[in-house]
Amino acid sequence: MISRLIFLLILSAGVYFFSVKIREIMRNIRLGRDLNRNDNPSLRWKTMALVALGQSKMLKRPVAAIFHIFIYVGFIIINIEVVEIIIDGLFGTHRILSFMGGFYDFLIASFEILAVLVLLACIVFLSRRNIIKLKRFQSKELANWPKSDANIILITEIFLMSAFLIMNATDYLLQQQNAEHYIQAGAFPVSSLIAPLFAGFNINSLILLERFCWWFHIIGILAFLNYVPYSKHFHIILSFPNTWYSNLEKKGRFNNMANVMNEVKLMMDPSAIVTPVEGITGFGAKDVRDLTWKQLMDAYSCTECGRCTSVCPANITGKELSPRKIMMDTRDRLEETGKNIDKNGIDFVDGKALLGNYITNEELWACTTCNACVEACPVNIDPLSIIIDLRRYLIMEQSTAPSEWNGMLSKIENNGAPWQFSPADRLNWKEN
Repeated sequence: MISRLIFLLILSAGVYFFSVKIREIMRNIRLGRDLNRNDNPSLRWKTMALVALGQSKMLKRPVAAIFHIFIYVGFIIINIEVVEIIIDGLFGTHRILSFMGGFYDFLIASFEILAVLVLLACIVFLSRRNIIKLKRFQSKELANWPKSDANIILITEIFLMSAFLIMNATDYLLQQQNAEHYIQAGAFPVSSLIAPLFAGFNINSLILLERFCWWFHIIGILAFLNYVPYSKHFHIILSFPNTWYSNLEKKGRFNNMANVMNEVKLMMDPSAIVTPVEGITGFGAKDVRDLTWKQLMDAYSCTECGRCTSVCPANITGKELSPRKIMMDTRDRLEETGKNIDKNGIDFVDGKALLGNYITNEELWACTTCNACVEACPVNIDPLSIIIDLRRYLIMEQSTAPSEWNGMLSKIENNGAPWQFSPADRLNWKEN
């Protein structure tokens, strides 16, 4: 009874603290401007199924995709066993789902094989980051915490899978010895191979080790659950809604600003009837509250994999721009804004902004708007939309642009084209 009560308290605490953080993140995302992304639901479901569930964009790099699928499928399916662990923990039973007979044996055997694949994939990914040191994992934005974050998750998964296999190995031995409470259930193709390592243990030692691994496994999963919202691995959860709310427009199409369209309509026809734009008093975006809720969801969904930056032509040529850093900076600023709200209220202004304090003008001007980063992202994040909104603010609110841009914009305004020719002289080349 005492162990069941302790289990209930740990489970309740884990679920409670996770829900608190989720509510905080949802509040932060809702700080963004409104955006309608509910059109064409059938295509949205299809996009989510292909990209988030089917990992279709991961397959462009097949080696990484295979090992990622091992972790993705393995960790998710193995944790189906968590349902059984929770039931056993609450009611004091052991392998309560064993009534499924042969199907239960198949499940446990599948879990063990997947656990080995997860272990293998974690070791490969740790090697890629820390031994091979792939270039896209060595960028300056990944120094300190982001690098540790990736390693912590991979090492945690190794410990959890190891505990799972040792738990099964000791359970297998206890079943063979007809130990009380350890019913004959499950098939153990992997753990039976490592069971001889513990063959010299007596029954009490085996029970102690099995129980330790059982508690370690469930507490580790609950700890993992609460760590994920603070980590880049939150994409495990957010990739599904984020891909559902993907931008379904053509990649090269920029959205028009409603307040600018109203100004143009009134210039063309002073009697035109325009619909006022609520909640928008300026042009572009300076801080996270000026972005849309989808852009903020993108920031929380970022996997920090660096695929966007690795294909960015500006970054490849040595410029400061890194689309991954744009997303990481947006998330960091949003977290900071949320903490300020918690401490000082919704209207608190800390004198800082995403533009300037986190992202520099130099980064924004380097972007070629080629959409390579958007195409490369495995969870349909759109760094370009944030870059464009920040650039709009610089140009339309602060009249700040590179001199080459100002010259081009002036020519377009005066000549209707970016060249130093009057529209009347545009066809003079035919006279020669």
